[in-house]
Amino acid sequence: MTSLGFTLASCVFFMALVGWLSWLKTRGTVDTKDGYFLAGRGLGATFIAGSLLLTNLSAEQLIGLNGSAYGYNLSSMAWEVTAAVATIAMALIFLPRYLAGAFTTLPEFLNDRFDPTVRRMSVILFMLGYGLVTIPSVLYSGSVAVMLLFDVPALTGLDYFSALVGTVVLIGVVGSIYAIFGGLKAVAVSDTLNGIGLLIVGIMVPVLGLIALGDGDITNGLARITADHPDKLNAIGAADDPTPFGTIFTGMIFANLFYWCTNQYVIQRTLGARSLAEGQKGVLFSGFFKVLVPFLMMIPGVIAFHLYGPGLGSIDEAYPRLIRDVLPVYLTGFFLAVLLGAVFSSFNSLLNSAATLFSLDVYAPARGGKASDAELVRIAKIASVVIALFSFVVAPLLYFAEEGLWQVIRIFTGFYNIPTVVIVIVGLFTQRVPALGAKIVIIFHVVTYGLLRFVFDDVVTLHFLHQYALLFGIEVLIMLACGAWKPRETPWSFTPKSEVDMTPWRFAKPLAVTLFSCVVALYLIFSPIGFASGNGATAALPILLALLAAGNTAMWFWAARIARPAI
Repeated sequence: MTSLGFTLASCVFFMALVGWLSWLKTRGTVDTKDGYFLAGRGLGATFIAGSLLLTNLSAEQLIGLNGSAYGYNLSSMAWEVTAAVATIAMALIFLPRYLAGAFTTLPEFLNDRFDPTVRRMSVILFMLGYGLVTIPSVLYSGSVAVMLLFDVPALTGLDYFSALVGTVVLIGVVGSIYAIFGGLKAVAVSDTLNGIGLLIVGIMVPVLGLIALGDGDITNGLARITADHPDKLNAIGAADDPTPFGTIFTGMIFANLFYWCTNQYVIQRTLGARSLAEGQKGVLFSGFFKVLVPFLMMIPGVIAFHLYGPGLGSIDEAYPRLIRDVLPVYLTGFFLAVLLGAVFSSFNSLLNSAATLFSLDVYAPARGGKASDAELVRIAKIASVVIALFSFVVAPLLYFAEEGLWQVIRIFTGFYNIPTVVIVIVGLFTQRVPALGAKIVIIFHVVTYGLLRFVFDDVVTLHFLHQYALLFGIEVLIMLACGAWKPRETPWSFTPKSEVDMTPWRFAKPLAVTLFSCVVALYLIFSPIGFASGNGATAALPILLALLAAGNTAMWFWAARIARPAI
């Protein structure tokens, strides 16, 4: 009971500290539309990177990715590592156009490029996806993760479902406070502070785990995971692995492009950048955090396999068991605060973006653009409360469909991710494709994808990521065909109306090349020519890594010379 009291007291202290610092940073800045929805267009690279990191990573990744590494191998790192490539696309291609148009939401851009109907259709897709699935599932899965790691039913004496409801409401209420009263800036500040904590914990757990595995010697621990069961370090997924390697080059590209370049609740903090250069820095820095994920959120699962063998009741028990065994008692409160912060982040980011979409893309157009800033902020706060209360009701109900939770998330995300990417990309890079093409694509995708998932799922056995790629290709052709059949009478032209400095960061492109090189290097290290060979790294590994390093050195030398001001 003493250790429990200390854990709870220290957790409350760290959470209160984050809340107080967030309040200091945001007071008096959320009264205007830009202040509430875009943090006054004043976010720097640190807050953008920190918020992107915490928005993307939550408690379910800590458990799920480590569980996948424990039960299989490192193939599922593809979801995290290849996302770095999408951050490059966001920094160099999408973000300059979004900021140049001073857009607050993605549907606002679609209205500018196509017409109000396409805007409404995209808002419907986003709101249904966020409200019915994404927000409740994030709240539910985060609550389950907290309960699994800290055995909440045993600590409180409640039955499982009652403890689940209490955890859902507690996390939801605290997360809602940031989103409702502080707007995007409070979300970004709290995310960054919690992100620092997540990195500290993320580094400590594998280090302590390796020390435990090596009987007090970290080098012995490293030797064990590379010598025993080296297949666990293989990221080149086979057909029967959780993430087959081939899917990286098909549907995963488009899934990541959707998430990092067109998903409102992710891109909103980049739209609040105080300059293009700061936005590019923040997005690219978040990409480097993604390449650290295998070390922070999957290697602990490999360590757990070597410590406990394959005998755990469920692969999801790997990380909680490791935490209980290696983390000192005096750090459990800090870890709980970080874990809750990660859950808060995903929840309040979704809540803030859903309210933004409703206020700016539903309410404001309905008022004919006559709503004042104060009115839009008030409506967003009301919408946040309604959406939060709705999620408190829906989230615990997912308990009764627990086995199908991840399937439900995957299915419903598929209804709107690919058509969104298609119409944004075609919209950006063509001038004559009409709004008709976007409307046909949205309807075609919803109907076709629904048939593939619910009617012909036993007949069409193609991996769902390959289905993504196939649908993407078909839908691009549909839009281009519409452009050839009934082109716009006047070509669309982008009208710059930026409200921030649009000077690109001079090191964005070389840093993007280095980031891509890190992705390649990770796949070399965690492959049969690297530490998954069974005999340590092969001779080819250092040669290939040296070539990557030499290429990057030459490129940075060239970039520094180009960037040097003339005398």
